[in-house]
Amino acid sequence: MTSYLKGLKCKNCGKESPPDRSFVCLECFGPLEVSYHYSAIQADLNPQIIGQREPNLWRYRELLPLEGDPIAGFHSGFTPLTRAGRLAEHLGVKELYLKDDSVNHPTLSYKDRVVPIALSRGAELGYTVFSCASTGNLASAVAAHCAQAGFACLLFIPHDIESAKITGSLLCKPRIVALEGNYDDVNRLCAEIGDHYGWGFVNVNLRPYYTEGAKTMGYEIAEQLGWKLPDHLILPTAGGTLLPKVAKAFGEFTDLGWVQGQCRIHSAQAHGCAPVITALHDGQDFIEPVKPNTIAKSIAIGNPADGPYVLQEVRKSGGWGESATDPEIMEAIELLAEMEGIFTEPAGGTTLAVAMKLIRQERIDPNETIVVAITGNGYKTLEAFDSQGEVDVTLRPNLKIFKEWYEEHPLESRENQVGTPA
Repeated sequence: MTSYLKGLKCKNCGKESPPDRSFVCLECFGPLEVSYHYSAIQADLNPQIIGQREPNLWRYRELLPLEGDPIAGFHSGFTPLTRAGRLAEHLGVKELYLKDDSVNHPTLSYKDRVVPIALSRGAELGYTVFSCASTGNLASAVAAHCAQAGFACLLFIPHDIESAKITGSLLCKPRIVALEGNYDDVNRLCAEIGDHYGWGFVNVNLRPYYTEGAKTMGYEIAEQLGWKLPDHLILPTAGGTLLPKVAKAFGEFTDLGWVQGQCRIHSAQAHGCAPVITALHDGQDFIEPVKPNTIAKSIAIGNPADGPYVLQEVRKSGGWGESATDPEIMEAIELLAEMEGIFTEPAGGTTLAVAMKLIRQERIDPNETIVVAITGNGYKTLEAFDSQGEVDVTLRPNLKIFKEWYEEHPLESRENQVGTPA
């Protein structure tokens, strides 16, 4: 495999360095980002070649940070971009799509994009033990992909995350350490542990490579729209990895001459953990850390490492951002399931709730193309739904009894059940 990996470049001061184990700039301690030989990529690759490849994230391998062959992620990525006709009609918009990573393989979240990149590059750099700091979805992805690739795995989590996420991780036989405190407390300790033991923490000392996997969501959206950019894209913001990298993906495709247009990118956070949205609304560049308090635990990161870059890309694109309260999140989850049959976790509910707010605010033109990212599956966060519904009735298995009940409770068409548009 030909490698187009060029090196690492500081996002703050611009200093360049080789693509090694570094993850912070030695000059200014800023974060590092991967750079590529774009002229060579442009000469060797085009949309027609990509379109003939296997439907996984490695179809874009020239734009991913690898020198040899990948070792994970062969069935990850290329998730559905579903046109949501009923939901669009309900919201009063013309063209609405859902980028549905709730069915990403194998652990049903967007994290199945970033982990295979980190493991494949980490193995090239000599790591044999992999780890992460996680609010749940990342831990599941690291455990599963390490199991597939045969790596030892040690995970660090806050003590109070959803049990279903940990159950899935435990079955892959990693070592799991639960720590008192929130994600930010866990992340600080992991930075120290990784340096001390020399383990590959995918979202700490492998972060420059790990974050590149997030670009694949942007690549797929553009390709699945027929090599076009949407007019609007709404993404959840936790640590701030996803949004800037999707913006990078759109920029790369534009510079390569494969797409045209401008996408306004919007950030979504839960009201109980919205440091980026607060800074955006206040016109600030500095992110003031907060203590999370929301049901959307997978995006409850009070001190987002890449928060300033979210602000930068949102403003650059002409987008905006909003937060959603826990009741708004739950309402959006129910609406998505009722309209489109997709069951998302609270992070996806946050993103849809914010999209609905932006439509109401007329920041999104209802005649333009809208994409909402659904980044995780609701079956992994069932605790949030314990009191959200019950069966209509329990009957004895007898036709006469059922007929008597049904005559008093006939079905209505779904059109008659739709609520007031948001």
